[in-house]
Amino acid sequence: MGSRLCLRRLGQTGAVADLSDAKTALHHYLKQTRADLIWKLDGLSERDARLPRTPTGNNLLGIVKHCLNVEAGYFGPTFGRDFPDAGELVSMDAYDEDPQADWYATEDESKDGLIDLYRRVAAFADETIAQLPLDAPGRVPWWHPERQAVTLQRIIVHVIYDLSRHAGHADILREQLDETVGLQQGNTNVPDGYDWPAYVAKLTRLADHGPT
Repeated sequence: MGSRLCLRRLGQTGAVADLSDAKTALHHYLKQTRADLIWKLDGLSERDARLPRTPTGNNLLGIVKHCLNVEAGYFGPTFGRDFPDAGELVSMDAYDEDPQADWYATEDESKDGLIDLYRRVAAFADETIAQLPLDAPGRVPWWHPERQAVTLQRIIVHVIYDLSRHAGHADILREQLDETVGLQQGNTNVPDGYDWPAYVAKLTRLADHGPT
């Protein structure tokens, strides 16, 4: 492959993404982050997926619901497109009633149902990216008027930034739940066979003593 930077995509046997192309690289990292988020729900019960884990109510299924609504908005109305099943998304009126409306699953929503919805939103978002050049103009109506004009490239970067932050939240919530860790499915990115209790004890001693 010489100097051309390539990376094999997880879950796509034999498929190789040429990351020397800017659009391909951005799309690759968006899809990878999206897949990692969904994977954090793997094997969880409805209760464990929904249960709030922080004082502000962060929960794994809520993170996924938030992110799918983010993608539907930024890759939809921003570029004059509407998600076909818009009724399954959180409406603007719902935010007026509850600003946190996209951060938790309702009684009518299930873990599997929201994962399926995210996959359909992802396909919709991928169509937008495939059909438009990086410099395609768009408009984000919910941003400040002076900043509403955008390009596809800026929106992809913005969404990757947003999803990556929430993927980090999901990493911590899942580890606190059942000690499951991992950068990606099949790649924990942490040392194998490491003495984690001893490591935690070491860091605790360092914290207790502080700098000398």
